[in-house]
Amino acid sequence: MVLKIERVSDGNSITLLLSGRLRSEHVEQLKTQMEGSVQTTILDLDEVKLVDRDMVCFLGECEANGVVISRCSRYIRDWIDRERRMN
Repeated sequence: MVLKIERVSDGNSITLLLSGRLRSEHVEQLKTQMEGSVQTTILDLDEVKLVDRDMVCFLGECEANGVVISRCSRYIRDWIDRERRMN
């Protein structure tokens, strides 16, 4: 399964609806989608089924920089939190 990104804006925020597998090779693609936005960015992970460690670290960095991680599965949330505590 490949990564699918749907971009939705309500004028106040930009939501990236993500589905599929998030892997390290998708980091640049996500950065491009978020780049230059002055609106709040929300990454909706409701349809994400699998992530790798590089992506978890990237998600933690995003969150530390003000990006909202939304509808994230428990295992991904716990992994992001563990990685942030370790670094």
